[in-house]
Amino acid sequence: MRKSIVLILIVLQISAMFGATSKYYSENYAINVTYNETITPGDAVFVRMTVTFPKNHKKTKADSERRATLQLLQDKKVIESAPFYSIARSKRQNSAEMLCGIPMSLWLTEGNYTLKVIFTSPDDDVKEFILPSVLKMREFNRETIRLDDRNTAIKTDNSPERAAQIDKLNNILFTAIPSDVYTLKAFVPPTDSTRYTAWCGDRRVYQYTNGKSSTSLHYGNDYGVPEGTPVKSCAEGRVVMAENRISTGWSVVIEHLPGLYSLYYHMSALNVKEGDTVHQGELIGKSGSTGLATGPHLHWEMRLNGSAVRPEFFLSDFTFENE
Repeated sequence: MRKSIVLILIVLQISAMFGATSKYYSENYAINVTYNETITPGDAVFVRMTVTFPKNHKKTKADSERRATLQLLQDKKVIESAPFYSIARSKRQNSAEMLCGIPMSLWLTEGNYTLKVIFTSPDDDVKEFILPSVLKMREFNRETIRLDDRNTAIKTDNSPERAAQIDKLNNILFTAIPSDVYTLKAFVPPTDSTRYTAWCGDRRVYQYTNGKSSTSLHYGNDYGVPEGTPVKSCAEGRVVMAENRISTGWSVVIEHLPGLYSLYYHMSALNVKEGDTVHQGELIGKSGSTGLATGPHLHWEMRLNGSAVRPEFFLSDFTFENE
């Protein structure tokens, strides 16, 4: 049975504008890590890892059996975990490059958090190392939204049709296919507008016309744009949903990386269909007020491994492609 060994941090951590770098060594390889070291509610942590072997290394079947996992621990308990996937940028015989991202919950509270990488190789012991990190809390907006009869009916709809739509979307958002790497570029906003009417993480109270209410989180950013405003894909990817839904109206979901999806809600028209491959900035539809909406707007949402992440996070070089 293999034993777990904690690697020692060999070189000093270097903080860049967005990322930090660390290097770790074993007898058989060196690991170079670049990542964003700040743990913040509603953001994510992405880790890019390059594994370099001796110059005389020849790729074998064993290379494909190497695995790595990124974990977020709170008081030594794993609360988020995801496997690394190959991004295959380097074709060098003695190098392998991997990427992984995990979401930081919008409900994250003060606490003792640790980022850990576990690296498993068929010809070596299991290696574990800690990535130095800092915790930075964030305050979220609170708002009360008064719904009319139409929106009250949508929000309180318990029909099998709506339940099936929710299950279908969740099955998509919790799917991560390791080979589905469509882009490593920074994302762009889906509209030229900078007029926001709501933000990801807003704490909401919905007041119904029957006097009752409910509370929930808002999972994306809302742009207050007129109906018919062009909506563009934030990045290259594959359309995995393009349909009319009870709650979100005409909706598009695009896969960009394993487990990473962008969502566009309440549109008046769609320009894509399921299965289409889209480029960054390509027209995918037009904004509207379909579904649960109090007026014309575009709801833009990002999901990582099923959890909502603030869209602004992805507007930077979050994969460290340019570092």
